[in-house]
Amino acid sequence: MSEETRSIDPEVLAKLRRVSTATLATRLLAAGLRQQFLVGLTAVNPNAASFVGEAFTMRFIPAREDIDTLDSLYGEDNLQWAGVESLRTGQVLVIDSRDDVSAASAGDMLITRALHRGAAGFVTDGAFRDGHALREIPLPTYSRAITSTSRLSRFHVADLQVPIGCAGVAVYPGDVLVGDPDGVIVIPRSLALRIVDEALEQEEMETYLHIRARRGEPLTGGLYPPSEQTKNEYLRWKANRKDGNTSEVEL
Repeated sequence: MSEETRSIDPEVLAKLRRVSTATLATRLLAAGLRQQFLVGLTAVNPNAASFVGEAFTMRFIPAREDIDTLDSLYGEDNLQWAGVESLRTGQVLVIDSRDDVSAASAGDMLITRALHRGAAGFVTDGAFRDGHALREIPLPTYSRAITSTSRLSRFHVADLQVPIGCAGVAVYPGDVLVGDPDGVIVIPRSLALRIVDEALEQEEMETYLHIRARRGEPLTGGLYPPSEQTKNEYLRWKANRKDGNTSEVEL
């Protein structure tokens, strides 16, 4: 069984749901990856913006008039339909639409079907159709734009489950995508387990630092980034909170 066909430990995915894309970007930077955020993509339904899932990839190439006709939708080789029907629970369909918003990557019918297949999200670096309907669908969907133009006018689905580029970021089948109200970030599958506990620790430390910043303390002098003294003070705060000493939680 290949690595991308083995499901990631649900505990890892549950932990990632507690971490922001900003924190994950920092942990990925510490691991040597400078840009894993899908810049320019926004949630179509702001009330369904957060998700964690494993990438199922789809690659578009330019359409050709003799192949991409309305009749082609009925063919057994319609890879877009096949891709949606292949989705497993917890997967995110990620489309390489070549950063082109001149036609739709999908519309509400395919996205509704993905929802019922158990998909965790639906992401394109292009556009979707039926934005008014997608804003009511509880499946997180991210795109650059909304259009009414059919995919057939501009795109041909060339491949499924191959490495793609989405919003300038390499996405491999089985990579982990995390979405929140700020957008979507891609975590290489091999790094997910390595960074998740670091990310949770960073989130907790930043909760502490925010308390001190809201109290009016200047960032300079070791508050942020935290000096060794600040880190030690955080550890004492964390221990007090864990012991139930709420008088120390708010400093």
